Amino acid sequence: MSVVKNLIKDYGDFKIEIPFWEIPDHGVTALWGPSGSGKTSVLRLLIGLEACPGMSWVFPDGDVAKFSVPEKRLGVVFQHFELFPHMTAIENIKFAAKARDIKDARQKIAELSESLELTGFLERKVGLLSGGEQQRVALARAIIGEPRFLLLDEPFSALDAALKGKARHLVKTIITAYKIPALLVTHDPQDLEVVADRVVKIQGGRLHAPEDPAE
Repeated sequence: MSVVKNLIKDYGDFKIEIPFWEIPDHGVTALWGPSGSGKTSVLRLLIGLEACPGMSWVFPDGDVAKFSVPEKRLGVVFQHFELFPHMTAIENIKFAAKARDIKDARQKIAELSESLELTGFLERKVGLLSGGEQQRVALARAIIGEPRFLLLDEPFSALDAALKGKARHLVKTIITAYKIPALLVTHDPQDLEVVADRVVKIQGGRLHAPEDPAE
């Protein structure tokens, strides 16, 4: 269990107001709500992409809000993946491994390549990959750094409808296999049904009671 406190940010015309939030240290917690509810803002504040001076996010080894970026060890898959288009798939993954100083990176890349079915396009420039292929590379890049926590920002929204089903099952399988606690930011009920273990609704920048995605 990690605990978020004082996640409060006033944007003038909108306010994120989450004074206390316990996030389980296993499985996938979905942060679910309509467009404009504050989902992505919460993710950006947790990661540290936006300042939130009074916030704390406490894990057993300390408050990651006070850690440096490498010390945070947060894996992130952004909505549009944010890969380096001039690099190949494997170069993107190696870049993340080097940034996190992963010693056995070659072995881990081999394992991820197999589990995420990357071997057919590892040497291809990211700009030439399909949306589904880019998503798998982004997921491998996030996991290679051995994250304490994985954050997924609408990871399926950029995919064609035909790819979403397979992608959801693959992401769920990988998260389960690597035993990484994750926060899934989404507005799509289908994501909840396939990927989420528990659901927290956000509306107007505030959290509401957890919901069962099966209901």
